[in-house]
Amino acid sequence: AGSMSVVEHVRDMASAGLHSNVRLLSGLLLTMSGNNPELFSPSQKYQLLVYHADSLFHDKEYRNAVSKYTMALQQKKALSKTSKVRPSTGNAATTPQSQCLPSEIEVKYKMAECYTMLKQDKDAIAILDGIPSRQRTPKINMMLANLYKKAGQERSSVTSYKEVLRQCPLALDAILGLLSLSVKGAEVASMTINVIQSIPNLDWLSVWIKAYAFVHTGDNTRAINTICSLEKKSLLRDNVDLLGSLADLYFRAGDNKNSILKFEQAQMLDPYLIKGMDVYGYLLAREGRLEDVENLGCRLFNISDQHAEPWVVSGCHSFYSKRYSRALYLGAKAIQLNSNSVQALLLKGAALRNMGRVQEAIIHFREAIRLAPCRLDCYEGLIECYLASNSIREAMVMANNVYKTLGANAQTLTLLATVCLEDPVTQEKAKTLLDKALTQRPDYIKAVVKKAELLSREQKYEDGIALLRNALANQSDCVLHRILGDFLVAVNEYQEAMDQYSIALSLDPNDQKSLEGMQKMEKEESPTDATQEEDVDDMEGSGEEGDLEGSDSEAAQWADQEQWFGMQ
Repeated sequence: AGSMSVVEHVRDMASAGLHSNVRLLSGLLLTMSGNNPELFSPSQKYQLLVYHADSLFHDKEYRNAVSKYTMALQQKKALSKTSKVRPSTGNAATTPQSQCLPSEIEVKYKMAECYTMLKQDKDAIAILDGIPSRQRTPKINMMLANLYKKAGQERSSVTSYKEVLRQCPLALDAILGLLSLSVKGAEVASMTINVIQSIPNLDWLSVWIKAYAFVHTGDNTRAINTICSLEKKSLLRDNVDLLGSLADLYFRAGDNKNSILKFEQAQMLDPYLIKGMDVYGYLLAREGRLEDVENLGCRLFNISDQHAEPWVVSGCHSFYSKRYSRALYLGAKAIQLNSNSVQALLLKGAALRNMGRVQEAIIHFREAIRLAPCRLDCYEGLIECYLASNSIREAMVMANNVYKTLGANAQTLTLLATVCLEDPVTQEKAKTLLDKALTQRPDYIKAVVKKAELLSREQKYEDGIALLRNALANQSDCVLHRILGDFLVAVNEYQEAMDQYSIALSLDPNDQKSLEGMQKMEKEESPTDATQEEDVDDMEGSGEEGDLEGSDSEAAQWADQEQWFGMQ
């Protein structure tokens, strides 16, 4: 009686974490059992199958693991049938074994994990759904909640998140899950209030919940103010998560300068930070800081190539270098790693749009909107697709929708104005909207650019120059300097125009249009060569399409990656 059975040896090795050893031994024992069914009892077979499956799971062989777990559960069914027939007489053979049998609930959880790794969410939901709610552990409820949310089953998702909070009232990610599903902040806070009141130094938690409630209703200004108030509390100063949230909120509010500052701060505190770095890379790329983007990408790949972020950052570098097929491939790879990556969907959508595959692009922007209904840039991407395919009516409906759902702020006003500018009938409306936006936020760059575009059409150059100088008083921006240069040329202020183009190029050395502006001016000064230069200029003008042709050889390079080009 003192000696251990071979199955117990397997169990001990499994609990000691010797997975490769378990895999070999259990594999041999299962073969023996197959050749002589009498060799092991049903409960021993169940254990062997579970330990074997666990070792396969550990080796990331998910499909194989699922099949072994399934066999284990069948074995368990047979086991419970036989044990019901034999009344337990308390003899040594049955009792110790039933105590240390691997939990059936745990097996089902592992199976669900396998299914999600295999991107078979429906099967994962089915297996967890089959567990009676009384027997669901917090991690089962959490996984179910996330799966339901992804599948768009919002009511079931809310129920499961609430169940997690009932079991573990400080499950902050479950709190974020509820807020993202539009459960009111007050209701969520009431579920944690007992804990907050009973534990010292947790008084900030109700403010934290309030802050993220603002985040999920799209109230960026109040979210920023609330998180700033938390950040100033001495105990939460320099918290990387809060800084990352702030950076993201500044980005959503269209304040790129502050966003970049906060990302830099977060990165200095945590050199291994991955979350949010895709947005940071995108902002740097937009500012024309391509070398910084490249360095950031390399750093992130060193930290982990199993996350979407490094692939997105690298894709932004390609996109802003006009290498669209490569950007498309990198975006697709990122989506494959994380189907919830909004930034990856936006990158891939923009690449498809610039390659003229507008209908495919639209699918990606719609999915991004589904995942992040409060992010304006998702709608902007979709609206650009509509405008690119001349569906001005659809663009107008969409812009009006955004304006209604996200409220009338400088960003939504400007987006609506952008669409109005495309239709001759709504020029006046565009003007009114832009003036409203600029009253709210005189330094909002997108509004300034659109207003300048309007003034340029009306040839009101002096007004435009005043508008741009005013906007540039407190900030420096490549596009604004360039447009000011264009306006100065129009009123024959050549020297100063030259200065503005130079500043624009110092901010973004790759800015094609500033270069063109300079070249045009040099041409004005030496009219003799004008005729020869003309042809070159025509090619310059078609820069976008021209560069696309150039990436054809590259397209061939990536063609064998086609399986990534479909939506996952």
